[in-house]
Amino acid sequence: MSDRSNRPLPLTIEEIDADWLTAALRTRAPGVTVRNFEIVDMMRGTCTKIRLRLDMDEAGKRAGIPETVILKGGFEPHSREMHEMHGTEVRGYRDVYSVFKLPTPVCYFADHDPQRQQGIIIMEDMVARGVTFCSALKPQTHDQVARRLAVLARHHAQTWDSPDLVPGRKWAWVNDVAVNTRHHFGQYLVPEEWQRFVDSPRGAAASVRYHDRHWMADALDRLVTFSGQRPHVIVHGDTHLGNLYIYPDDSPGFLDSLPGRGPAIEEISYHIVCALDLADRPRWEGALLRHYLDELERNGVTPPSFDDALYQYGLFLARGYIVFLCNESFYQVEAINTAYTARFSAAMLDHDTIGLLKTVK
Repeated sequence: MSDRSNRPLPLTIEEIDADWLTAALRTRAPGVTVRNFEIVDMMRGTCTKIRLRLDMDEAGKRAGIPETVILKGGFEPHSREMHEMHGTEVRGYRDVYSVFKLPTPVCYFADHDPQRQQGIIIMEDMVARGVTFCSALKPQTHDQVARRLAVLARHHAQTWDSPDLVPGRKWAWVNDVAVNTRHHFGQYLVPEEWQRFVDSPRGAAASVRYHDRHWMADALDRLVTFSGQRPHVIVHGDTHLGNLYIYPDDSPGFLDSLPGRGPAIEEISYHIVCALDLADRPRWEGALLRHYLDELERNGVTPPSFDDALYQYGLFLARGYIVFLCNESFYQVEAINTAYTARFSAAMLDHDTIGLLKTVK
């Protein structure tokens, strides 16, 4: 499915006008017209999220397009450098979640233009739905994480070791998470860049055992090797708390997906450690991992054994660690990067991630 309108994607906020919005929304709701709009507020970060209040004609109202929507795109100084990430998110909303249902906002438009290096999504405003947005600074309860793992198990089961992930098949475009991680974070493994993060507050919050950039580079290489040895699934791709919300009925929702493929336990390791307080994670992670494996089986998958899943869990902690140790502060504020880095460092100590990685051949 293509959402390509007959007008180019805007590169600046000033280029967004009623005519462009009309053309964009007509890709899914032909005949609608945006008569006028206003910017209510916006949030800047990795991407720009703009809340718009739309003055729609009657056709727009009949189509179910709400008065307020979120327009998300690359309107930051760093956005052209990150257009491939924007493209991945566009394909998540446009291609993946139209097939594999995950609780996400309704999408009204999604398109990526590699020539203009821009990706834009127009989606449901979840504030209007009364959801509670999660925060890295407010860790989750056992039951909240358990509910989310049940949803992720159902999602993972749909593509578990699917033949459609191989070259030439439907989902061949979905990138390998481990390979992408090694490629992206390689830029930070040069001495001056690595030291910049080690010397930051988040670096101080991590064990000095994980300050060795040569170890980190080797760890990422070993994760690429290990990932290639296990069944792959399509993952949400970024299940930290800032990309999650909770509906009024306590069911979980997911934002800002970066669909990738890899062993499912990588996503589970990443989510559990991001979501739980340092004091709670050692007490709850084993039970939560068993719960996820039980949910996989309930959805028709023969899951790995608990011991094997725990082994994978410990290995993949290294990926979560570098994601937040080397996350620029204009993507996430320092307090959030520091909280997550500390959580992954503590988990790696508990699971002897250094020792586990040595076993990967």
